[in-house]
Amino acid sequence: MAAERNMVTEDAAERALVEDIARSTLFDLGQIDVRWDAELGTLWAFMTPLERPNSNLSLIRDTMSWQRESRRLFEDKGGMLKFMVLGSRFPGVFNLGGDLEMFAECIQRRDRDTLLRYGIACCEIVDRIWHCNDMNIINIGLAQGDALGGGLEALMCFDVIIAERQARFGLPEVLFGLFPGMGAYSILSRRVGPVLARQMITDGRVYSAEEMFDMGIVTQVVEEGEGEAATIAWIKDHRAHHAGYVGINRAGRRVNPMTLDELTDIVTTWTDTALALSDRDLRMMRRLAAAQTRLR
Repeated sequence: MAAERNMVTEDAAERALVEDIARSTLFDLGQIDVRWDAELGTLWAFMTPLERPNSNLSLIRDTMSWQRESRRLFEDKGGMLKFMVLGSRFPGVFNLGGDLEMFAECIQRRDRDTLLRYGIACCEIVDRIWHCNDMNIINIGLAQGDALGGGLEALMCFDVIIAERQARFGLPEVLFGLFPGMGAYSILSRRVGPVLARQMITDGRVYSAEEMFDMGIVTQVVEEGEGEAATIAWIKDHRAHHAGYVGINRAGRRVNPMTLDELTDIVTTWTDTALALSDRDLRMMRRLAAAQTRLR
């Protein structure tokens, strides 16, 4: 009888999910392509930037909608959602981080409010990824291309990072007099310790997928073109013990907590630092923004 009741409950949850999906905006976002894999209990999302593959304001809004709507859609569905994956459809790029052209314009017109609102929005996204969207899920970041600056800050928040071998990783902000202010120091100090965190931020160098694996940041390195298949294989290998892994990850966040207050305090410092940049720094920032544009 108990088994029959469970089957009825599961069927009802599945019917409710189908109905909710039909009404949801989750699968109609402008710069994120989302699909539901019921067999794997996995929600796949791939960034599809319309212009530069960076965190422009439209992508930030879509990312926040992806997070909010996925929680609304699945939080009362009896644990049907077990894994959330984020990747990118832009060739060779996961995400290149902040909207440098917008930064330069805000700095030139002394628009502190816009810069700070942008930074806080990024911190809110980082906080939700770090805390698994306040759900009993495992977050998986799939890097099939380069993750730089804010793109790497967001990627490092995932419980599991699967990277294709050709992907590159780095925090280049120091090259134009700034620092990565949306979580890099907080996340890296928890993952690799404060000494290596400071070194990675101040060096501004680019790391290979293998180097990131050796540091314990990347979970698995696979060959080019094998990222999605490797992610599926990882999910299949770990779904039988999903609850245990969720518990382990939650314990880790409890032992070394990272709060939104911490992130927003740092991004306030980042904002004030940005406003103190020299004209030379702004020229370098614009050159990097132009290089991003040429990737289209």
